Amino acid sequence: MADYDAVVIGAGIGGLSSASLLAHQGLKVLVVEQSGRIGGCCSTFERNGYLHDVGASIVEIIQPIEKIFTMLGTTFQNEVDLIPCDPIFSVMYRNGERITIEKSLEATGEVISSLDKRDGERWKDFCNYFSELSEVTIDALFFDPADNMMDMMALIRKNPKLLKFLPTFLQTYQDLFLKFFSSSKVLNTMAYQSLYMGMPPALTPGPFAMIPYTEHTGIWYPRGGMIKIPEALLRLGQKDGLEIRLNAPVEKVIIRNGRACGVRLEDGSEISSKIVVSDVNPQMLYRDLVGLEHLPWLIRRGVNSLELGKSLCMIYVGLDAKPDLEAHHSYIAVSMREVNDFWTDHVETGVMLPAEKNYGLICWTSHSDDSLAPEGHHVLNIIPESFYRLKDGNWDTFKDQFVEEYIDYVSDNLVPGLKDHITQVISSSPLDYERSLRLPEGALYSFNQDLAHMAVFRPSAKSNAIKGLYLCGSGTHPGGGVPTTTASGIIAFNKIIKHEKL
Repeated sequence: MADYDAVVIGAGIGGLSSASLLAHQGLKVLVVEQSGRIGGCCSTFERNGYLHDVGASIVEIIQPIEKIFTMLGTTFQNEVDLIPCDPIFSVMYRNGERITIEKSLEATGEVISSLDKRDGERWKDFCNYFSELSEVTIDALFFDPADNMMDMMALIRKNPKLLKFLPTFLQTYQDLFLKFFSSSKVLNTMAYQSLYMGMPPALTPGPFAMIPYTEHTGIWYPRGGMIKIPEALLRLGQKDGLEIRLNAPVEKVIIRNGRACGVRLEDGSEISSKIVVSDVNPQMLYRDLVGLEHLPWLIRRGVNSLELGKSLCMIYVGLDAKPDLEAHHSYIAVSMREVNDFWTDHVETGVMLPAEKNYGLICWTSHSDDSLAPEGHHVLNIIPESFYRLKDGNWDTFKDQFVEEYIDYVSDNLVPGLKDHITQVISSSPLDYERSLRLPEGALYSFNQDLAHMAVFRPSAKSNAIKGLYLCGSGTHPGGGVPTTTASGIIAFNKIIKHEKL
């Protein structure tokens, strides 16, 4: 008799979502997490009284998160104290000028009109178009599986309005914006958000151009840090008997007669289960934990063809004074061409941009929640653009210099006097993320999120190679991000309920 009905590998948002739903069904479920902290990229750590978020820094497009809490018999708002973020972001131009964007669509239209009258007139058309697109695509793509073409056909039959927007999948983020706006100054306030999907505007699929619109439907921050979301999922799961083991890295998925029937931990202990759910990078799952020898040649080829996505460098800063910022998020104005060129001229070559030409995002989380720092103090997460593979050297030798030069640039040009008030600096390079979170190459979204890695081209929620093995997390449909990985846990859960007798 198996020790558990299900063993879930990884306590990220996807793993905890599927695990809590399975436990709510009355099943005996164990989550094994390799680190000492839950949440993966959606987590928070404390250092000297400052609370810093590991990766994710806000919550938007919250429908999937609301859905899972409803499925668990409660509401997101009841379980997590959500602080609305308004203004939603500020844009910092290199000449010192700033533009602050409020949640109000009307107020944003006025700002755009002040930059370019014609583009201001097109803002309403933009909002109308993306209001419908976001409603259709979120309903269609966030809650249903996309493991194969049959799933895709079922998805379209269920959501026929999707047919109207299918051409947008053959266009890019950049294509759609250029249909609405022409002013470079306006476009420079909207280019950066393509990187929320880990891709430059010329490669990001068209539907994600809805992000600058959906931000206006609401952005929130969980009081106490991003870890409050996984903590809420775990708390609800534990009420239903969910068990969790931290610092329990998995060495192998146990396969017998083509079926996953448990896991072997790195300490040599084995845990048997009727099914296994994986919330780790699918390439790592199949190559290391399952073993390519268990896969048919076609699936081996598919696994090896997947391209790892954008990696991240994060600079965690503690301050003894309020920074000269206006919003929870501030980013450096950047053109679509600059972002595209960074991808081709730097990501693909390994040559890093000098600090004064780099761009990026500053997350002022204590602006929304002053409990994250000692009284009178603040925390920032500063995110310069970066990548894993460096032409010369590696991140262990390069990181300190890179971080110091970038902080100097921000302090001298964007946030005056910032350096004078820094009390601590901690940083995580792509290599650090690879080690601490076991993310290959520090790729937070697992794989690219271009058309070649979307929906049916992403690893299936129900393994096509191993019976009883299910996948969730950023490497599966619908991709990386807090709402999407939550949705992946729901999709995996529904697949399990449909195909397994537990």
